[in-house]
Amino acid sequence: MDEKYMKIALDIAKTSTYEVPVGAVVVYNDKVIGKGYNKRETKNDPTAHAEIMAIQEASRYLGGWRLVDCTLYVTLEPCAMCAGAIVNARIPRLVIGAMDPRHGCCGSVEDLVRHPRLNHRVEMKTGVLEKDCAQLLKDFFRELRRRK
Repeated sequence: MDEKYMKIALDIAKTSTYEVPVGAVVVYNDKVIGKGYNKRETKNDPTAHAEIMAIQEASRYLGGWRLVDCTLYVTLEPCAMCAGAIVNARIPRLVIGAMDPRHGCCGSVEDLVRHPRLNHRVEMKTGVLEKDCAQLLKDFFRELRRRK
């Protein structure tokens, strides 16, 4: 089941043209209720990350900010801002494709989603379609360097 939703997140990430290709989906009762991809460049907004977009859409769908029965699938390990949003939204489960050793705050640089002093901890699964998620990012940055 996790691979099915990660594939959807990957397909969403691929729709991003000028952005770092990260995709996210929020799933509730086996239904995708929130989708997002990075829009920082498009919107000139440093908070327009894939996870934030998906969480906002899911919150609108459910009519509230608590996403207590949801799972978030994201192709790249969330940063500090997104990890904080996941905790604040009370998302119980997070599935990650590729880890981010430079910016990731779900186990790489820090582990905010499972921090013992926070009021909410997230069950986490990593490495789902990891090679595909990592390859998408490698291809994007290779092409970016080539253009320069």
